[in-house]
Amino acid sequence: MSNSYDVIVVGVGAMGAAACRHLARRGVRVLGLEQFGIPHALGSSHGSSRLFRMAYFEHPDYVPLLQRAYALWRELEAESGQTLLPLTGGLYIGPPGSELVSGSLASARRHALPHEALDRAQLAARFPQFHLPDGYEAIYERQAGFVRPELAVAVMAERALRDGAELHGHEPVIAWQEDGNGVTAETAQAVYKAERLVFCGGAWSGRLVRDLGVALTVTRQVMAWVWPRRPDLFAPDRFPTWAIANEDGTLHYGVPLLPDVPGVKIAHHGRGVPTDPDAVAHQALPGDEEDFRPALRRFLPDADGPTLSLRVCLYTNSPDGHFIIDHHPRHPRVTLACGFSGHGFKFAPVIGEALADLAQQGTTTLPIGFLRLGRFATPMGR
Repeated sequence: MSNSYDVIVVGVGAMGAAACRHLARRGVRVLGLEQFGIPHALGSSHGSSRLFRMAYFEHPDYVPLLQRAYALWRELEAESGQTLLPLTGGLYIGPPGSELVSGSLASARRHALPHEALDRAQLAARFPQFHLPDGYEAIYERQAGFVRPELAVAVMAERALRDGAELHGHEPVIAWQEDGNGVTAETAQAVYKAERLVFCGGAWSGRLVRDLGVALTVTRQVMAWVWPRRPDLFAPDRFPTWAIANEDGTLHYGVPLLPDVPGVKIAHHGRGVPTDPDAVAHQALPGDEEDFRPALRRFLPDADGPTLSLRVCLYTNSPDGHFIIDHHPRHPRVTLACGFSGHGFKFAPVIGEALADLAQQGTTTLPIGFLRLGRFATPMGR
């Protein structure tokens, strides 16, 4: 077996698996190296469900990428015969002036996305599960739902393998270098050579990016599944995916009852505990329930039943909360994708496509300019 490839992808989670899939289907000789299993539940590519939404409050420039991602998810479903992106509709709720509501509305209007603006009374009539304070308002979009992360990574990896990719689980990269002839990646098993190197290291990307003067903060995030007091209210045909803005700038979000994981899912976005990805506590800790229980009592009292499961995932937060996708400024043969800040999974197939373009052609026509490293000298704006 040769140790020479066209491209080596380091990290085969969501983004790495997507990059391998796109490269392999183009006939590129690609090797994917993953320190854990493929897939695994130790990083950011698990949790049974990840929200998919088009009316993106974080920045309107994400919407064209989401539209392409949606098409690619449907393409993957057609190829694999698996349901990866069920649509349930999505609600984005908050007090007047909240970034969640105003930003979602701005993106929907700029990109002519179908949506409905609901006041508190209209929301209560259609979705009586929510108990909201006076003045709260919402945006509802029909083209929203959730991606199934473990299955999605497995499908992308399987498609890559069928198209000729070579994927190695449980083989961490311990060193890499670039010279005029290409790049090398060293593991305990071998030294591999390639023309290009793509880093998709997730929570383990910090050392590479810190060397560029950009700090990534890894946080421990808790996902919970609870059994509602009235299960009939929380079936997918009656209860959409949702996010509610809190007064402190964070938000809670959730997913309806699903057949494969018992319970309604709820999690807290925007307030995690900084951690070392190699030393994080993956088990439930005292106090984890307080991350979500007050929101259930306040906004969804009929869902405020016993906890069934608590799981931990990792966010890798960039300084501004936006992704980093770019060439390494000092190593032109190296491309990196990191800092997805807890909202990247839904983009995986289009990020993989962009990474394949950058590795193969050096550029991409996909609109990722606002995600380049150079923005840290010029802050992003709406």
